[in-house]
Amino acid sequence: MPYIINRDHAKHVKIFYEDHGSGHPVILIHGWPLSHRSWDAQITALVNAGHRVIAYDRRGFGASETEWDQYGYDALASDLHALITTLELSNITLVGFSMGGGEVVRYFTKYGSEKIVKAALIASIIPLVAQKPDNPDGVPQEELDKIMEALETDRVGFLKDFHKNFYNYGLLHKSVSEARLDADFIVASGASENATQKAAEAWATTDFRPELTNITVPVLIVHGDADNIVPLKTSAEQAARGIDNNEYHIIEGAPHGLNCTHANELNSLLIGFLNK
Repeated sequence: MPYIINRDHAKHVKIFYEDHGSGHPVILIHGWPLSHRSWDAQITALVNAGHRVIAYDRRGFGASETEWDQYGYDALASDLHALITTLELSNITLVGFSMGGGEVVRYFTKYGSEKIVKAALIASIIPLVAQKPDNPDGVPQEELDKIMEALETDRVGFLKDFHKNFYNYGLLHKSVSEARLDADFIVASGASENATQKAAEAWATTDFRPELTNITVPVLIVHGDADNIVPLKTSAEQAARGIDNNEYHIIEGAPHGLNCTHANELNSLLIGFLNK
C-alpha cells in the first residue's frame, strides 16, 4: 500500500494515496466523513480521459494514520503539501469535495500557486458554513451544535442517517442504492472517532472568506441546487463572487453527494475544465 509521510509535525503522519494514469496530475481531496473511495466514479472517468489521478485519505480517515490533536486546516493542508513534495508534482489541478475545499483554499494561503495550474470546488463548504450576522444563509449554530453533540454521544447512530440526507434519499426518492448507503456507513463508521469530531469542528468553524483572494488560478465551482448539507447561498454563490477567475455551474436537482448521484454531469464538467 503506498504512503507518504508528513514530517512537518512532531508526530509524523502516514497518508495513504492511490496514483493512476499519466499526464498532468489531478489531486482529489475527499469530503467528511468518507475516504478517497468516494471518488471512484471520478477516478475511472478521469484516468480514462487521459489524466493522472491521485486520491488520498485525510488523516484519521480511510487507510491514513490517525493523529490525535491536529485536524485544523493548517495541518490538513500540510498533508497535501507533503504529498505534492514527496511525489515531486507540478502543473497540478486540485479538486476538493465538500470539506476538501478547505484544503484547496488553505493550500494557496500557506504554499502559494507555484505548482498549481487549476482548482475545482465540488459541493464545497467554501467559504463559510456557519450562520453569522454577515452570513445569514449559513447553517444556524444550534444545528451545528446538534451535530457535534450527536458525534460525541452516538457517532455511529448519527452516521447511519447522515448519508440519507447527503444524497436526499427517501422512501419515494431512492437517489442511490441501499448498498451505496451501506458502503458509506462502513467507511464513515470505520474512521477515527476523534478525527471525525475534530475534522467536523474544522469545517464547521473555519471562515475562508479572507483567503479567497489567495486563489490566483482558474477555478471550477460545481454545486447542486438541492444540497441539504451545504446550502448553496452560503457556499458556491459566495465562492463565485469572491474568486476572480472562476467557472460556476449549478446542477439542477443535485444533492450534496452529486459525485455519485450526478456522476456523469460532474465528470463531463471536470474533464471539460481540465482540457481547456
